[in-house]
Amino acid sequence: MLFVSTNETYSQQKQVLKGTVERIKVHGKGLEGNLSGDSADRSVSIYLPPSYRSNPTRRYPVVYFLHGYTDDDAKWYGFTKHWINLPFIIDSAILKGEAKEMIIVTPNAYSRFQGSWYSNSITTGNWEDFVAKELVTYIDTHYRTIAKASARGISGHSMGGYGALRIGEKHPEVFSSVYLLSPAALKQRAPFTLTQSISRADSTKTYEDFLKADFGTKVIFSEAAAWSPNLNNPPFYVDLPYKNGQLQQDVIDKWTANMPLTTIDQYTTNFKQLKAIAFDAGTKDEAIAASIKVLDEELNKYNIKHLFEIYEGNHTNKIGERIKQKMLPFFSTNLMFEKK
Repeated sequence: MLFVSTNETYSQQKQVLKGTVERIKVHGKGLEGNLSGDSADRSVSIYLPPSYRSNPTRRYPVVYFLHGYTDDDAKWYGFTKHWINLPFIIDSAILKGEAKEMIIVTPNAYSRFQGSWYSNSITTGNWEDFVAKELVTYIDTHYRTIAKASARGISGHSMGGYGALRIGEKHPEVFSSVYLLSPAALKQRAPFTLTQSISRADSTKTYEDFLKADFGTKVIFSEAAAWSPNLNNPPFYVDLPYKNGQLQQDVIDKWTANMPLTTIDQYTTNFKQLKAIAFDAGTKDEAIAASIKVLDEELNKYNIKHLFEIYEGNHTNKIGERIKQKMLPFFSTNLMFEKK
């Protein structure tokens, strides 16, 4: 695998594969001025398929792949050691004829709260718009893409699966196919009770406290930053679901309004415009597996065609295998490619 960066130098990988990875910066106008102080200049990792350099007239479909909470693009693309290496998986699938050549694009959505949830928020910035509008426009302008919705797919893992569904259901004019890998936060917790994480979030007063907090507490803050921002509530500029031990129903209502399983009824026409939808989760990823069963039921209710599977596995241990054997073939079948 050859790694190329316009502003960073990385060590060459020992195994030489055929694809090329670039890591660039893309400015998000809608990310400017976010209250978290995150940069509007976002790193974006891009996988270019084997023939991209050797065939300078060929154009390719694009899959926008969104990473999960606490992750970033560098981890998924091999710049930082991680539990997965997406370019190696893609190369292997192409080499074995399991996938067609396509461009894969992943923006770095790691934020002050360790994840943006790909939502529009004054606290985190307008991430939904950045992905669906600004990033797509940039990629179509700077790379040899097939600049049509029929040649664009969107996918993601965990928080990224949430983002892919949220963005895909709203923008069938931009993306034609959607694949969700263990998508998180599809539905609201019910009943919404005072858990240890929520209690700890309520007692977290400084950013230093946040950094020392447990995983669950950090997730609560990231969700609040995405779905219940508050311009007048420093230092975090969020409203939490509990305040001084009391349930804040108005905040819960805002969170519920951002759950994809809450909004399906409003986007059925959009769902029917999509060419293909697929989603999966592992048996041991119990809450997420339960939520995609509900997603399956809701789509069936409206006769919206889709693929759905629960497999033996947990939240991460089969993701590489699912990408190679399921996601990449799915987009190879459903996206538009240039005729040879």
